[in-house]
Amino acid sequence: MTNQALEILQKALALSDEERASIAGSLLESLDASTDEGVAEAWAAEIDRRIDELDSGKAKTVPWEELRARTLSRLSNAKQGR
Repeated sequence: MTNQALEILQKALALSDEERASIAGSLLESLDASTDEGVAEAWAAEIDRRIDELDSGKAKTVPWEELRARTLSRLSNAKQGR
């Protein structure tokens, strides 16, 4: 990584979570300049389906803290199982 990139990274890491997420999204989008229209439409349909499931109560949400704890536990168990 160049010095310029490291400097940008350090400045970005000092931003709020929301600002970092926005920048990360923009950077990822810039890497995927040539989007297949069929893929974009499929994702849009999937997003609509998931929103409908949330709105209808069919899908249940999990608080971030609980999901994080479960994920960390699974990772820890997987490492111990090596």
